[in-house]
Amino acid sequence: MDHLPPRAERGEFPYWLVLLVGLGLYLGWRVWQDQIYSDIFAAVSKGIGVTLFVTAVGFASACLIGLGLAVASLSRLIALRQIARLYIEVIRGIPILVLLIYVAFVFAPALVVAANAMLEPLGFEPLRTRDISFLWRAIIALTIGYSAFIAEVLRAGIQSVDKGQIEAAEALGLTRWQRFRLIVLPQAIRTILPPLGNDFIAMVKDSSLVSVLGVADISQLGKVSAAGSFRYFETYNIVAFIYLALTITLSLGLRRLEQHLRSRTP
Repeated sequence: MDHLPPRAERGEFPYWLVLLVGLGLYLGWRVWQDQIYSDIFAAVSKGIGVTLFVTAVGFASACLIGLGLAVASLSRLIALRQIARLYIEVIRGIPILVLLIYVAFVFAPALVVAANAMLEPLGFEPLRTRDISFLWRAIIALTIGYSAFIAEVLRAGIQSVDKGQIEAAEALGLTRWQRFRLIVLPQAIRTILPPLGNDFIAMVKDSSLVSVLGVADISQLGKVSAAGSFRYFETYNIVAFIYLALTITLSLGLRRLEQHLRSRTP
C-alpha cells in the first residue's frame, strides 16, 4: 500500500475556520444592527491604520537589521561574530514591554543628547526629546526587539543551504554577493518563511503594547472607549474581533504562500 500523507496535508476540511467565520459574521451582524456595537467599532477601527503602520515599518526595519546581524554572526571575523551574538543575546533577554519603556524614556533622550553633541558645533538647531514622537519610539523599540529574533531565523535559514552548492558557485567564479543573492537566499527563503511569518503575526499582536505609550492604536482606542462608556464587554469583544480578523487573514495568506513555494520546489 502506498504511503498516505498526513490528513492535514491531504486537505483536511478547516472546521475551525468555519466556526471562526460564523462567529465573525455574528459579531459583524451585531455591529450592523446594534448602535452600541456600531459606535464602538467606529471608534476602535480608527486605530487599525496605526497598528498596521507600526507593524509594517517595524517588521521591515527588523528584517533589515536582522539580516545584517545574521550575516555578521556567520562572518569570518571573530569581532563581528561576537558583536552580533552580544546584541542578539542581550535583546532577546529583555521583554518587549520593558524594551518599549526603555527606548521611550531612556534611549530616545540619550539619542537626542548624542545627536545634539554632534549637530550643535555645526550650527544646527538643537533637537528636543519631544521631537521624537511616541509612535516612532514604539517603532524603534519593536524594531530592536524583533531584529534579534529574526536574525536567528535568518541565520538558521542560511546555514540550511547545502555547502556543496555554495562551493560549486564559488568554483564558477561567482562573488560572495552573487552567491548569496542567486544561490543561498532563494533556497533559504523556503526554510525561513514559516518562522518569519510567525514573527510577523506576533508583531501584529505585540504592537498592542504601544498603547502603554499612548499611541492611538486599536488597543489604546479600545481602552479609551471602554473608560468613557463603561462598555467593557462590548468594547473588548470588538478589539479581540479586529485582532483576530487581522491575524487569521495574515496566517491564511502566509500558509497559501508557503504552499505555493513548496509546489515550486524541485
